[in-house]
Amino acid sequence: MEALVFHDKGDIRCESVPDPQIEDAHDAIIKVTARAICGSDLHIFDGMIPEMRSGDVIGHETTFEVLRSGATTRH
Repeated sequence: MEALVFHDKGDIRCESVPDPQIEDAHDAIIKVTARAICGSDLHIFDGMIPEMRSGDVIGHETTFEVLRSGATTRH
């Protein structure tokens, strides 16, 4: 799949990354149907979030369709 990948301050690239897998009962695999950047993405681009490491996948503002989900039980 394609994703935005952080490499360094000012260096974010669209790259191929491994397809996600369900690893936890609360996980979901989604198909993104629309996307946009968020102000927090600009902080990442400017290097203002020190926890970011080269190779981290970014992006969280999406409209999506759930393709698969884990076995979450609601209480």
